[in-house]
Amino acid sequence: MERIRIGILKEGKTPPDKRVPFAPDQIREILDTYPNIEFRVQKSNIRCFNDDEYQALGIPVVDSVEDCDILMGVKEVPIDQLIADKTYFFFSHTFKKQPYNRNLLIEMINKNIELLDYEGLAKNGLRILGFGRYAGIVGCYNAFLTYGKRNKLYDLKPAHQCADRKEMEAELSKVKVNPEVPLRIVLTGNGRVAHGAMEVLNYMSVPKLRVEDYLSNKHEGIVYCQLRVTDYNKRKDGSAGSIGEFYKTPEIYDGDFLRFAAVTDLYIPCHFWKKGSPYIFSRKDAKRDDFNIQVVADISCDIDGPVASTLRPSTIADPVYGYDPTSESETAFNNPNAISVMAVDNLPCELPKDASRDFGNEFIKNVLPALFDNDKDEILKNATICKNGRLTDKYLYLTDYVNQG
Repeated sequence: MERIRIGILKEGKTPPDKRVPFAPDQIREILDTYPNIEFRVQKSNIRCFNDDEYQALGIPVVDSVEDCDILMGVKEVPIDQLIADKTYFFFSHTFKKQPYNRNLLIEMINKNIELLDYEGLAKNGLRILGFGRYAGIVGCYNAFLTYGKRNKLYDLKPAHQCADRKEMEAELSKVKVNPEVPLRIVLTGNGRVAHGAMEVLNYMSVPKLRVEDYLSNKHEGIVYCQLRVTDYNKRKDGSAGSIGEFYKTPEIYDGDFLRFAAVTDLYIPCHFWKKGSPYIFSRKDAKRDDFNIQVVADISCDIDGPVASTLRPSTIADPVYGYDPTSESETAFNNPNAISVMAVDNLPCELPKDASRDFGNEFIKNVLPALFDNDKDEILKNATICKNGRLTDKYLYLTDYVNQG
């Protein structure tokens, strides 16, 4: 069988990303399992695992990975660092026609690069890889951090200052609420992100309530409720709807979230949302006297989208801002009339080692075998945006995107 040489790229995008596709021990595992694979790791002083950790396991650390067949990174590769005639894996942020990466895709086509985008890796129509789980884990932690800061109840160490997830979870023991003032949490979504967030809630032993019980608003302490799309949307004609129908024809639905907003203190959006779907709450909704939400930890982070208080992304260094419903503008996060908003859009970067390990495990389990089984499930084919100097058939819809101007 032909040997495959894989190069792990030094992240070149600014600001730098500390995450990696594989931890050192994961590469060692691959080498021991697949004798036809070789690895080269490009020298880097920014990644969460240092060069010595790779070298200690017999993995070559090199200045250049030009002699590799497959090049793997995390974020977009800067245009001037692209190497012609190679196969790349990274998050390209091009398949939704993102204008800021149009030139990147054009250059990859011109350089005869085969691009496989991690977001496109799918089996039976379902994504099999991503950092969403850790976005949910860190985002939920940040939700409690924000609630504590706003109400001056406790102070959690920022997740990015924790050595790992274990230390972050230990911080959660500081979370305290007034027993006479319950903390009611609602979460929207049912994918990787939502389940990551629920891992934190379950770790804290927060009771999960059914919709009917949650709406009764009779519980003490901390409680939460997970909502499916049919819980916070309803058919316009009043008839029963279904999750499948909502995703196919969201325009026949209206939002029905305000009944939850009236009894919720902390809202954690973990859903997927697309244009044409009802808003979850609008600027007008946030002005209502019965709108009770104090904190929004917006992990989904759709700007000017379904969650009116999410005016902009926030940063790891400065994760929280305030939204004033009256003026519909940004204010101090601790303004008593404001909604405190956490909207960090690169949450997995706060726990880069844990997030990288989780990502690497998923790649090893779900993607790596496709390199040796002739891609029988078309996992790699689904993710290949361009190849042989052209867009692949699945991504021909990007033709106007690359040809415009």
